[in-house]
Amino acid sequence: MRTFGLIGKSLSHSFSGGFFNEKFFKEGITNTEYLNFELQDISEFPQLIRNNKLSGLNVTIPYKESIIPFLDELSEDAKSIGAVNTIQFKDNKLIGHNTDIIGFKQSISPILKGQKSALVLGDGGGAKAVKHALKQLNIAHKTVSRNGLFNYLDISIQDIEFNTLIINTTPLGMSPEIKNYPKIPYEGLTEKHLLFDLIYNPSETLFLKYGRAYKSRTKNGLEMLQIQAEVSWNIWNS
Repeated sequence: MRTFGLIGKSLSHSFSGGFFNEKFFKEGITNTEYLNFELQDISEFPQLIRNNKLSGLNVTIPYKESIIPFLDELSEDAKSIGAVNTIQFKDNKLIGHNTDIIGFKQSISPILKGQKSALVLGDGGGAKAVKHALKQLNIAHKTVSRNGLFNYLDISIQDIEFNTLIINTTPLGMSPEIKNYPKIPYEGLTEKHLLFDLIYNPSETLFLKYGRAYKSRTKNGLEMLQIQAEVSWNIWNS
């Protein structure tokens, strides 16, 4: 039995298990399973590796950055981004990759309409992949974080008007806390804006609903997740 899985802190609403087990069924992939491994602290990771014969792992909140010291190598993207969401088990080594960047770029590129500047809400592992992708797409960006140099209280309507791409990389609004949302001046939004939310559950967060109310275009993170999952699968089988 080949065992793949996801490590994170709270995985009851995770996407990956359902995606991969459905993939295995539809594609006739046998003797293969995908499991959730909840870790209360990243220090539990070595024991997880010792106790399970694993063929590959995905990494989600809040361990995309803290997993790095436990790995033997990093891909160039993972090294540049400073975050890992895929672990390859190869030649007795644990190799960290970041497939979020590919998922984000392929998901957002077809719907960009001349956006030159973005606000990135949040500064965790997902945000790092998004900002790396924005650089590759030649889109300037400003990071908004609760404890950073530029926080939510600093955002003016002028900031919203100028940055016609706004990306939520925080868990605000994720099920089951669906009444939460990033506190930004939504009244500055227009039909020229594109709002992208890395959250996929619910399919439309309050962040996206408020964007749609001001006639902005919106997209959730489901396709991004599907793309990055397929890229992870290719890495594990390479």
